[in-house]
Amino acid sequence: MKRPSILSILLSIMVATTLFAQTPKNPVDYVNPYIGNISHLLVPTYPTIHLPNSLLRVYPERENLTGNVLNGLPLIVSSHRGSSAFNLSPFQGEIKDIRHILPLSYDNEVIKPFYYSVDLDEQDIQVQYAPSHQSGIYALNFQQPEKASYLVFNTRNGELSHDGKNISGYQNLDKRTKVYIYLETDIKPVAIGTQQGNQLGVNDKTTKGENAYFILHYPNGTAKLNVRYGVSFISIEQAKKNLRREIKDFDVATLAEQGRDIWNKTLGKIEVTGVDEDAKTVFYTSLYRTYERMICLSEDGQYFSAYDGKVHSDKGRPFYTDDWIWDTYRATHPLRVLIEPETEANMINSYIVMTQQMPRAWMPNFPEVTGDSRRMNSNHAVAMVADAYSKGLRNFDLAEAYQVAKAAITEKTLAPWSAKPAGVLDQFYKDHGYFPSLAPGEKETVPEVHSWERRQPIAVTLGTVYDEWCLSKIAKALGKEDEAKHFSERSLNYRKVFNPVTKFFHPKDTFGVFMPDLDYRFPPGIGGRDAYDENTGYVYRFDVPHNIEDLMHLIGGKQAFVAALEDMYSTPLGKGKPDFYHIYADHSGNVGQFSMGNEPAMHIPYLYNYAGEPWRSQKRIRTLLRQWFRNDPMGIPGDEDGGGLTSFVVFSQLGFYPITPGLPMYVIGSPTFESATLNLGNGKRFSVVCENYAPENKYIQSAKLNGVSWNKSWFSHEDLMKGGKLELVMGKHPNKAWASGADAIPPSFSMSDK
Repeated sequence: MKRPSILSILLSIMVATTLFAQTPKNPVDYVNPYIGNISHLLVPTYPTIHLPNSLLRVYPERENLTGNVLNGLPLIVSSHRGSSAFNLSPFQGEIKDIRHILPLSYDNEVIKPFYYSVDLDEQDIQVQYAPSHQSGIYALNFQQPEKASYLVFNTRNGELSHDGKNISGYQNLDKRTKVYIYLETDIKPVAIGTQQGNQLGVNDKTTKGENAYFILHYPNGTAKLNVRYGVSFISIEQAKKNLRREIKDFDVATLAEQGRDIWNKTLGKIEVTGVDEDAKTVFYTSLYRTYERMICLSEDGQYFSAYDGKVHSDKGRPFYTDDWIWDTYRATHPLRVLIEPETEANMINSYIVMTQQMPRAWMPNFPEVTGDSRRMNSNHAVAMVADAYSKGLRNFDLAEAYQVAKAAITEKTLAPWSAKPAGVLDQFYKDHGYFPSLAPGEKETVPEVHSWERRQPIAVTLGTVYDEWCLSKIAKALGKEDEAKHFSERSLNYRKVFNPVTKFFHPKDTFGVFMPDLDYRFPPGIGGRDAYDENTGYVYRFDVPHNIEDLMHLIGGKQAFVAALEDMYSTPLGKGKPDFYHIYADHSGNVGQFSMGNEPAMHIPYLYNYAGEPWRSQKRIRTLLRQWFRNDPMGIPGDEDGGGLTSFVVFSQLGFYPITPGLPMYVIGSPTFESATLNLGNGKRFSVVCENYAPENKYIQSAKLNGVSWNKSWFSHEDLMKGGKLELVMGKHPNKAWASGADAIPPSFSMSDK
């Protein structure tokens, strides 16, 4: 590589001193987007560059952190696991060597939430990037200006046009969803055209189709080129408006500084102190991950909806989509209730609006930019609604939310990964209270059942009875007493699939016969889908978050419950890892049969509190955080899914967890920091403060809540929202007496609630 220019040296110094000063550190300085970029088994996290909940997101185009080359430079990622729509490849050389996307050897990469830089070492090009909400800037430094300089601009499936200087166009995402772009550079190209051997087809003003692309040729001697662009889901003209509204010049450093300020303000809503710098990195990186989704699609007061294929006014409320609710209802949405209540209310309102735009009024459960993909099992958007309302959010139509959530559970099939109406299995569920498995030797004939995802009878039953409990809570709030009683009674139907002999939840066929010869370590089907889903019977044994007290009674009482938990952590996989993970790839982050890498297990470490042994939860939570959530490229044990796993980390490092969305209380764990303060959405502050703090002191010796002695292993949402302080005296060894009495147990649904 040639010696860098004075300009590039000055810019590098400015970026290093202005953007990345490490003393003192601000919250965004702790974020390490590379955590989890190498997956244990399935999908890695991606080092996403974006602003909080923004329409525009990008990350390097490669399989994971070990990728040898970049496949061009990204312009917008429309799905959090997808490739970039559109692609930009800078190039120096001969036209004959150009392709629609160029493999770019790279080095010296730097990624921050608000900034990206990389050296394209074979091309001798230095790249810098910064995003805004709906637009972005690339700054390109060509180190061999004597060579011809080019940009290759690609749409993977769409149409591009140019006017001699600027490029605009679209890419098809599906049959009716397009993403649009408007792009311009600070230097006018010598020519723009399509590739025709070693020449440019300069008469081509438009190119379209699969991997259609233009080549932009810049004057020899071009040392620096700045590229700015806007994106839109509405139109090319709107993409241009978005660019003009957000970016006034070609200054990448200024845009990065603006992004840094936004991230600091956002992440600073939670302030932590302590000597463990790695813990802070894990914490703020986890918090950053929770802002990847949902994304705001509003553009100047309007948005495109894939739910009816039309452009709508947002009526003064931002419209959000892109949420995998099966993953995020457990902790991501509850976290937003605390620190982003206005945003959370707008997201719930967006769910309702999406439903109104759909052919059938069934609440979405996996809304994306291209529509509702109806993935996984159950319809947990109802939990999002119940939790928000129980915690005081009112800025959405509860009655409408109830109707569309109820319809999603009672009118749509419960069969996983299906958007079909209710069928014979759903009628069986209504009549008998459980989703049936196949009988031995029975072939699947029910059309609603996905051929690969299977019936998932226990996962569907347990997920739906919890959803019905959430419906009962909303119905009661609306004064619908009969419906509240009906759904409350139905929420106890987990008992119908509980095997009293084995003390596990056990699939039954339509004859009421338990599946024979079932080994809970090795349920049948890929991912155990003929019985459970993505996890084995050991995780689903504890999947009754709305009535843990009754589950403990079914298992045999407090001592038996603790023994069952310990047995789960102690029981080995039972097969060699290649054989086990070939079938149960999602069941990762294992401690015995426990799976830290999959969301249905996240509440389980806190369950010891219900048996009066919170010290065991304190031990387990800290151990799991240390083992599985680390400041390294493999520091996330499973698919992260837009805050699904990392919200568990945020809560657990703070020292409490929303174990039952819909019940306004939090179960206490073991805080990681000397102090942590939440700047609540109501303007107040709530702090968790540790006396006798040291990173190894994980056990609570005593507690005070707002100055009053506190001997319970939980506290209410009302206590938290009043502001104040939870003071915990910590120690290296457990105080087994703290919060161990019958009056210390977290609240749970019981028969008396009917």
